Amino acid sequence: MSLADILDPLRQPLVTVLDTPVSWTEVLGFGSGALCVWLVARQHLANWPIGIANNLFFIMLFLQAGLYADAGLQVVFIALAGYGWWLWTHGGGPDSGALPVRRTTRTEWAWLLAAGAVGTCALTLLLGRLTDSTVPFWDALTTALSLMATYGQCRKRLESWWLWIAADLVYIPLYAYKDLYLTSLLYVGFLALCLAGLRNWSRDRAGARAGRRLETTAVRAMTTTA
Repeated sequence: MSLADILDPLRQPLVTVLDTPVSWTEVLGFGSGALCVWLVARQHLANWPIGIANNLFFIMLFLQAGLYADAGLQVVFIALAGYGWWLWTHGGGPDSGALPVRRTTRTEWAWLLAAGAVGTCALTLLLGRLTDSTVPFWDALTTALSLMATYGQCRKRLESWWLWIAADLVYIPLYAYKDLYLTSLLYVGFLALCLAGLRNWSRDRAGARAGRRLETTAVRAMTTTA
């Protein structure tokens, strides 16, 4: 039995939405993706293994749809998931434990924007010349935005949610255009979860800053009293 024989049942239609068959792959990608973003919004470590499973489902789905950059992006996501998983458990340092939520620095923004622009241009040319993609620019743009957002997610940068929001606003019509209606609907849900994640991470960061100020005030008071 070959790998194709094992994976073939996942490609079979499960339901029909708007006269378009929806495969098991798309349904499983829908469920695992929604769960992953929900866990990220709550800073739960389990988002990483769930996210890896989601990436595997989407590799199959995007190859079928001819979204080659998005399919390749999932492989990069799997590698970044390993990095993010380690960083969330060890990146806070030996004393602080969990990695705290922080703002993206100006230097990081400069590197991210430069890398995003170069990546979008390079991928657009590559997809336009070497593949049969019908949407090379949009495929490349979402790939670049997603990589930028994932970098921020790995390092718990608050602005990573804004990058995900920008990517989702492109993904929603793109997937609908490619007849991936359930995946397009999934990204509407992702957009809502990203807004919730932005709110939760903002509150967490504000609470941590307030706690540090109280701690500093207490130490100063003790020093003055002594």
